[in-house]
Amino acid sequence: GIECNILELDQVDDGANVQEVLSEITNQRTVPNIFVNKVHMGGCDRTFQAHQSGLLQKLLQEDSAYDYDLIVIGGGSGGLACAQEAAILGKKVMVLDFVVPSPQGTSWGLGGTCVNVGCVPKKLMHQAALLGQALSDARKFGWEYHQQVKHNWETMTEAIQNHIGSLNWGYRLSLREKAVAYVNAYGEFVEHHKIKVFFVLGSPGKLKVVAKSTEGPETIEEIYNTVLLAIGRDSCTRKIGLEKIGVRINERSGKIPVNDMEQTNVPYVYAVGDILEGKLELTPVAIQAGKLLARRLFAGRLEKCDYVNIPTTVFTPLEYGCCGLSEERAIEVHKKENLEVYHTLFWPLEWTVAGRDNNTCYAKIICNKSDNYRVIGFHVLGPNAGEITQGFAAAMKCGLTKQLLDDTVGIHPTCGEVFTTLEITKSSGLDITQKGC
Repeated sequence: GIECNILELDQVDDGANVQEVLSEITNQRTVPNIFVNKVHMGGCDRTFQAHQSGLLQKLLQEDSAYDYDLIVIGGGSGGLACAQEAAILGKKVMVLDFVVPSPQGTSWGLGGTCVNVGCVPKKLMHQAALLGQALSDARKFGWEYHQQVKHNWETMTEAIQNHIGSLNWGYRLSLREKAVAYVNAYGEFVEHHKIKVFFVLGSPGKLKVVAKSTEGPETIEEIYNTVLLAIGRDSCTRKIGLEKIGVRINERSGKIPVNDMEQTNVPYVYAVGDILEGKLELTPVAIQAGKLLARRLFAGRLEKCDYVNIPTTVFTPLEYGCCGLSEERAIEVHKKENLEVYHTLFWPLEWTVAGRDNNTCYAKIICNKSDNYRVIGFHVLGPNAGEITQGFAAAMKCGLTKQLLDDTVGIHPTCGEVFTTLEITKSSGLDITQKGC
């Protein structure tokens, strides 16, 4: 009893092209390929499953002035978190995500920077580097091997790309299971509450580059297929029609200013993640903000994302982790006379037998003397700094003080225990170099 439209691809002239587009936006090459009120159901089995769960009836009954309750432009960590949480809360959601392929044809799958070119490949390559260092240390611990050990870049990149591909597929599957409409295409505002979706073809023209040296009179003028500007990422906000509906952006950075509810100056438009002005560009922050936004919009919740004391780590060969304020920022906010900084160099036990430097790793906390010596800055440079920082970040959320650290029994021998025995203050000027374990 439901009106439906059937398109038989072998009966139309451009059936092959339609099939290609369908395959791209749904990742399904079989038929039937079923959509209900613009939400992709899948094939026959998935449609029956949706019927049994009640989802199909819900989608058929929906009648609104708008096609969707929520449209997310950008399938990164924050966008996906918000979309899936809204879908769990029973809302009709669409995700638009597209990355222009390089001249060589490479592009990203669903998941944004973190999954494709950020956190995930970075950490896996970091692990590869640590394994190389471990091979060097191993001989000191009695491991004998005579064959030459070498690294195969292609083997590593293939394995990492395969893992990334599995995550891309997992995101698509998760959206499909929650009946979130996913379209691998650009979204652009054309007027209030109206977004145009369009596809872009992987063939850009060549680029003419004129560059002048900063160290001399030399100039370069050449035509290239690809130009890499290794100056960080740009916010893709200038070509999605925000000016047509009056959303303000930072003209210099392209980032979007929002209030403490992630709301822009246009009340029905919100922004989360790396695109926010003045906020940390971190995946867990985007995920948290996205989930909480969906709950505020569709579940009557009030909780806002807390952007204070966000832990983070730089996965360089010697990791650096921090939470809270830097020493310089703490001085700006609280004044130097109100602060006490405790610090020390330390020597991980694993490094002793390996003969690695005993004064490379560093620990520091910044305490607010006027607030019961509360820890307002945590910093560590050493192995597994990310794992250490994550634990102490929770303690800082609970109001960690220097006395609480002193009262904590450390786990020996670990790097993290150094924070339970900090005694030397920076103001004392005492030597912090290590002489033994």
